[in-house]
Amino acid sequence: MSLLSDLTTLVEPLDIPVETGVFSDTAPDRYLVLVPLSDTFDIHADNSPGIDVQEVRISLYTKGSYTKEKNALIKLLLSHDFTVTGRSYIGYEMETGYHHYNVDVAHYYEMED
Repeated sequence: MSLLSDLTTLVEPLDIPVETGVFSDTAPDRYLVLVPLSDTFDIHADNSPGIDVQEVRISLYTKGSYTKEKNALIKLLLSHDFTVTGRSYIGYEMETGYHHYNVDVAHYYEMED
């Protein structure tokens, strides 16, 4: 159960290259970078974790309009029961020519025995 793995598989239909942490190859005109934010446990009355909560920031970089890719990404996440916890336009990077947009997402996994 890994949010990073699940997201990598989930975004395949968008046909946008994706990497974790940093894009290591020559960057294409649009790409995604997944950055882990947190892993927490939801504690119940018996003080035993029942749910593993994982959060990831998805950074979208595109040299064109980011709106189409952003909307498709968010629609895909919501249609697969991921929780979008934040969305923000970071800005246009003059040095690289990329628009940068972040989507923070969380997903809840049942604890395995």
